[in-house]
Amino acid sequence: MVGPSGVEKVETVLLALLQANADVLDIDANCAVIDSAARDAAAAGAAVLVTPELFPVGYAPRRVRAALDPAELPGLHRRLAGIARSHGIGLVYSLPRITQQGEWQISATLLDTDGSTLLGYGKVHLFGSDERAAFAPAAERPGVVNFQGIPTSMVICYDVEFPEAVRAAAAGGAELLLVPTALAHGFDDVPQILVRARALESQLAIAYANHSGVEDGCRFLGGSVIAGPDGKLLAAAGEAPVLLYAELDADAPRRERAGVPYLAERRPDVYRSWGS
Repeated sequence: MVGPSGVEKVETVLLALLQANADVLDIDANCAVIDSAARDAAAAGAAVLVTPELFPVGYAPRRVRAALDPAELPGLHRRLAGIARSHGIGLVYSLPRITQQGEWQISATLLDTDGSTLLGYGKVHLFGSDERAAFAPAAERPGVVNFQGIPTSMVICYDVEFPEAVRAAAAGGAELLLVPTALAHGFDDVPQILVRARALESQLAIAYANHSGVEDGCRFLGGSVIAGPDGKLLAAAGEAPVLLYAELDADAPRRERAGVPYLAERRPDVYRSWGS
């Protein structure tokens, strides 16, 4: 089916999330996990596989900053693009990136099924002393691209806990938000309350992919979720490694926005006058 804009309209899309334990700085092992998950997700008919924050290098900000050779990054991007292309599946992954000013940032990339880059994003809100010691915050607005007929955006981990970040994606037209994350054990309210609230208030679907197990002394929550634009959970994981799936009704965001037009009825000029 083709919509009014001439873009092919999809009715449903299958999302896949990788929840797994990475080996810090063992790129070969971590890429093998992604490759296996991409193969299985593609065989199941998933349009995209979302992987956790910094998964290809492991989540250990200070160690990664100290030991990772930036010269390895271009080859790692090509390797991940090869995984997407070989399995014919979209892929979201997160890696360090080096700016032209020499700053290290945490980034996320969305690849199309042919391995081409559709969208990049830099993490705006850094969490904790380790991230702030190793990385600089980015400042870019979340971009929006057409992925498989769905307007799609990305943020990273702590970003999703700020309504402003998610609302910026929604105001830009996003109906699906893909979120690589690295959430520690003990923060259960983030996927169970905050992520669902962000989905409901901005009326978009959110796919939130976390680590599991222990990396560099940090015990991760797991708890990856896929929330619909009504705030209801479409899928939720426990603590163990898992490949999580949910089918998204592509028309659901538009139906929710027509029923209760939060986005259309915002009053940004008034909010600015409040000094917020």
